[in-house]
Formats: sequence, C-alpha cells, structure tokens
Amino acid sequence: MQTKYIDGQVVTGQTPRCVECSCTTPFSHAEPVPFPGASWDRALRVLQYEIARRRFLRLSDDCRPDTRRHKIHSDHFKKQLSLRHLRVIAGLAEHKLVARVADALNVTQPAVSKQINEFEQIAGTPIVTRERNRLFLTPVGERLAEHARLVLGQIDRAAFDLDAMVSGASGPVQVGVVASVAPILLPGAISLFKRSAPRSTIAISEGHFVSLFPSLEAGQIDLLIARIWQPNTFEGVDQTMLFREPVVVVGGRAQQLDNVESMTWAQAAACPWILPQANSVARRALDAMFAGHGLAPPANIIASSALSLNIELLKQTPTLGFFPSSLAASHAARGDLVILPLDTKGLLSEVRCFWRSEDTDVNSPATLFRKCLIEAASQRQTIPFG
Repeated sequence: MQTKYIDGQVVTGQTPRCVECSCTTPFSHAEPVPFPGASWDRALRVLQYEIARRRFLRLSDDCRPDTRRHKIHSDHFKKQLSLRHLRVIAGLAEHKLVARVADALNVTQPAVSKQINEFEQIAGTPIVTRERNRLFLTPVGERLAEHARLVLGQIDRAAFDLDAMVSGASGPVQVGVVASVAPILLPGAISLFKRSAPRSTIAISEGHFVSLFPSLEAGQIDLLIARIWQPNTFEGVDQTMLFREPVVVVGGRAQQLDNVESMTWAQAAACPWILPQANSVARRALDAMFAGHGLAPPANIIASSALSLNIELLKQTPTLGFFPSSLAASHAARGDLVILPLDTKGLLSEVRCFWRSEDTDVNSPATLFRKCLIEAASQRQTIPFG
C-alpha cells in the first residue's frame, strides 16, 4: 500500500504502475481503488494528466531501454546463426511452402520447420507468419532473407573462384551463341572467366543454331549456346540446360498501335514483323506458333537477328518483334519498347549449352568457361546454395 495526495486529499491504494513498462513511478496509471473523501472523476483527471506529462517527457528513466540487453542479443545472434538457417530463409522467400523448400535443399520437412523455429529463437522475433499451408515472411524475415542471399552468393562465388584457380586453365575458347542469349548471359560468364583465367582468350561468334552447330561438330567452336524449341539429343554432343526465360511480343512505344492492351494474335499477324532468318530454329518455332493459333505467318517481314538494329527498327517503324522478357522489360523501362499482352506459352524459353562429348579435359579453358556459364545462369535464381 502507498499513500498519495490529490488536491489535499489522502489517496490510499495499490502501488501504481506505469502503462508503458509497468515500472513503479509516482502518479502513473493504476487501477483506482476506493478511498474516502475523493471523487472518482477527480482522481481519474489527475492520473490522465500525469500519464500525458510522462509521455510528453518521453517516459522516466525507468522506461528507457537497456542498451546492454540489445548488445548481448546481437552477440548471441552472431554466434548461433549457421548456413543452414540462411539457406532455409532464402528458400522461404522464394517458395513460401515448407515442402518446396525441403525439396530445393534436399532435406526433410521437419528439418526445415526446426530451422525456422531455431532462427526465430535466435532472432528473438517471428520471421514468418502462417496462413493455411503457406508461410509468409514478416518484415524482419524479408530483411534477413536479403542478407542471406548476399551471404550465400558470396560463399558460392568463393567456392567457384577457388575451383577455377586450382584448375589452372589457360588457352583460347571459341564460343558460338544466338543473339537473343548473348547480352543476357555472356557478360556475367565472361567476367567470371577472365577473373579466374586472365591469360585465356575468348572469341564469340553470333549466329543461329542451324548455322553454328556444324562448326561445333567440326571443332571450330568449343561451346554452343542457343534457345531450344524441341529438345533433341545429338550423337557425339553433350548438353545441359542453363536457364529458362520466355520471349514476349514487343513494339516501339512511339509507333501508333491501336488497342495494344486488347490486341489479339489475328490483329498482330496483320502487322509488319521483325523475325529471325527463315532457316533458323527460332523462325520455325514462331511459324508453328502462328499456325497453332490458326493463322498464316506474317507476310510483311524484316528478317534480322541483330538486336541493336532490331531495337532501332522497332523504335522508328510500325513493326512488332519477339524479345527475351528480361531485355524487353529493360527497354520498356527506358521507354524504348512496349510489351504486348500476347501469350507465347513459353516458346523458346529454354537455353542450353552444347559441347563435344570428346572434350573431357576438366582443366581445359572450355570446361572452365562452361562452369562460368552455369554459375552466371544460377545467379538468375533466387536461392544460392552456399
């Protein structure tokens, strides 16, 4: 019990406690108790005034946070966190489902759930919210997922650099690539390659699959990178899938296109088009797509695979064309192109690398560059393995 004075009256009641932190400070908010000779209204007004005053003064010293507690928590976080926790939260950011994260990391679902619980205990705050069978990251979880991706990406890069340095590869590499893949994949792969093998030279030849494949068989190029329409196996040639990215229909933003948002394939087929060469795999795939819509291929065509030229043609002429979705989005953001809402159903979305089966030297520059391609392609994904 404690005695207080309000307007000259004696107030006897339980020890008051602050509403902000439950500290025992005079005239903080407490549940009123009956006392003789004082009205409830008068006591309540005095208490409300005191609460407002303390909030204005940003609380008393008893209400200030203990900074030592946060430092101890930070030390605990750094000591207890492991790569397993980072992989799990990076996986949750992409997949949302425990089952999918478990499949991606090749672990069991209980193991993923255990890592989530451990991470929340280490962080001292929830990192996920559950809605039915899906998990959503809290703001804290989203920030931690960003850091996890950066850390795991650096570990992947360190492992790759070490492997490349140990291999000691040197010498020339001849690469053939289709134009729609070169600006998306090669800059990152070449950067990795030159950092690991600075004395090696690399030569790039652009073309389409039909024109480049004989050069691969003849040994004139070491690697062939192309978009695939109907995957096939080739005798004496190995292949691997690098990544998937759909192509989209684009037009110049400055050109006058009627009803762009509601344009149909029939309307688009009547427009002038920029398409690949007639004997290319991409051209055959696009002709088959028009046929699948019950349409004849466009009659008004400019045959070109030169991306820089095609961009200028799209900007200056009322034509349509096909672009990889990432390039199309980049140019649309700059105001050069507009993306049409026409579904290409994943046409030409798979990018593969081909090489001769007899090239088995693990220390050759071609093998190293193939690893660089795989590494650069994997960086397009969300979960680094670390």
